[in-house]
Amino acid sequence: MNTEHTPKKLLIVDDSKVSRMVIKAHILAKHADWEIIEAASGDAAVLLVDQDTPDYCTMDINMPGILGTDAAEQILAKHPAMRIVIFSANIQETFQNRANSLGATFVAKPVTEKSIAHALEHFAGK
Repeated sequence: MNTEHTPKKLLIVDDSKVSRMVIKAHILAKHADWEIIEAASGDAAVLLVDQDTPDYCTMDINMPGILGTDAAEQILAKHPAMRIVIFSANIQETFQNRANSLGATFVAKPVTEKSIAHALEHFAGK
């Protein structure tokens, strides 16, 4: 019996509309009842989190304005229980280590069904 049937709210943060669409499609294929919020920059994400309080967040690193890792740090300072997955084509070890130090999970792009499954595991606390 699935006791966690409450629909969740996910914030997808990526400056690429195509990337946001791909992540959204993969998530909704698994969880059609989730509410999806989108932001095209780290700055916008920080503001949206305070307004909409999503349960989860996916974040790109390289975007206009602040880096995704900096946005994640600001979000987690106010909402420490939020689970964040960093999806990025920037696979430099320093960014992976920074994501991990924040308690986020780093997943290399491109976004695939397998990487979405990994993100969902992180969201579920596994």
